[in-house]
Amino acid sequence: MIKFGTGGWRAIIGDDFTKANIQLLAKALCSKMKAEGKTDKGIVIGYDRRFLAKEAMQWAGEVFAEEGITAYLINKSSPTPLIMFYVMKHEFPYGMMVTASHNPAIYNGIKVFTAGGRDADESQTKDIEEYIKKMDGESVKGMEYEKALSLGLIQEIYPLNEYLDNIISTVNMDAIRAKGLRVVLDPLYGVSETSLATILHTARCELTVIHDRHDTLFGGKLPAPNAVTLRPLQNAVIDYKADIGIATDGDADRIGVIDDTGRFLHPNDILVLLYYYLVKYKGWEGPVVRNVATTHMLDKVADKFGQKCYEVPVGFKHISAKMNGVGAIIGGESSGGLTVRGHINGKDGIYAAALLVEMIAATGKKLSEIYKEIEEECGSIFMEERDYKFNQEKKDKMHKVLMEEKKIPELPFEIEKVSYLDGSKVYFKNGGWVIGRFSGTEPLIRIFCEMPDIEMAKQVCDKYEEFLGLGKFA
Repeated sequence: MIKFGTGGWRAIIGDDFTKANIQLLAKALCSKMKAEGKTDKGIVIGYDRRFLAKEAMQWAGEVFAEEGITAYLINKSSPTPLIMFYVMKHEFPYGMMVTASHNPAIYNGIKVFTAGGRDADESQTKDIEEYIKKMDGESVKGMEYEKALSLGLIQEIYPLNEYLDNIISTVNMDAIRAKGLRVVLDPLYGVSETSLATILHTARCELTVIHDRHDTLFGGKLPAPNAVTLRPLQNAVIDYKADIGIATDGDADRIGVIDDTGRFLHPNDILVLLYYYLVKYKGWEGPVVRNVATTHMLDKVADKFGQKCYEVPVGFKHISAKMNGVGAIIGGESSGGLTVRGHINGKDGIYAAALLVEMIAATGKKLSEIYKEIEEECGSIFMEERDYKFNQEKKDKMHKVLMEEKKIPELPFEIEKVSYLDGSKVYFKNGGWVIGRFSGTEPLIRIFCEMPDIEMAKQVCDKYEEFLGLGKFA
């Protein structure tokens, strides 16, 4: 019942996300830590604002305590990047975060982090799943919470200041203070408000916050910063004549942005803006890393500055590993997650937001002006994205066609090559591409196409829709 995807283990609350399964996972990780001789340091665990998240953290902590492993529990709802930072900074072998990130409110889940504050890779999560199988119905005991506290086997901590001070020390706060920028923040009822408000107030920004209350139903919407969920933020940016609107997902590892004109910036655009800023305006040198479903505009920017763009499978563990391997400046995904060299080894929407505000202040240019500058220098490219829901029978059929039989529809553009690194990706000789891949966190197949013209991109997506027998996209 416990299977890890690209973003950890996620399940419906009361279905598979239960106290028994949470403690089963915790016991499996205890067994893994003991087998590896990595119990001395203990483990750090955090939680976000989802229903049962705090309780789940405590239930897991009780198991670690029973097994004689000290559990450091962050005693207020916190951003996922904080846990990753703390694991890295204090050299913990493992960390856990209770969150389902941007999934609907009926989900919760657990992310596992390894040494260096990295997302657990496939071999690590497979190990945990194997330890779970070995238990085969074995009952899991947890130490009573107050007893564990009194024995010091559970310790409650709140290291937010340490994390924020680290961000503040790396961002040009003087440049931001000099500009008096107007910022609208939408945490989407998640956990970023305290962190970003602290940073932005310290930088003397004029800040307006919407959707900041604690609501485990996320206002009845998906806690993902996309074009649909950020319409209220668009309105607020226009109403307040703000320089930027910033949103984060439920656990604040992903970011969404509305520019000064009220336009929703796709996560692809954010990545391009930041890479361009770091290379052109801050004078950094180095490549960029993106996944297979992220814009090739990054390739164009890299090429302009004599750098290289590396492509990896979906899953941020692949991004961070490649970044470390090639010394990349920045890495990210079209889903809104990114990180920058010298920061943590995972996604951080809070740090990305601070860096975007710095960019506006340091360049003296609006976001819309900077992106226009990029297009003038590197050209334009257009993306069409479609998500389709399916049942297991339909998934099996599509998987067979795309990944086993390796078939593709008849396409109206000349093909350069086809890759099966992650999903089925076709590269066209005109510089465009299309990919069909199954989500690792939701029951969806995603078709992304990027072409020199938006109508060309839509045409290719239509071909895939017809070829796979897909209905109306989600």
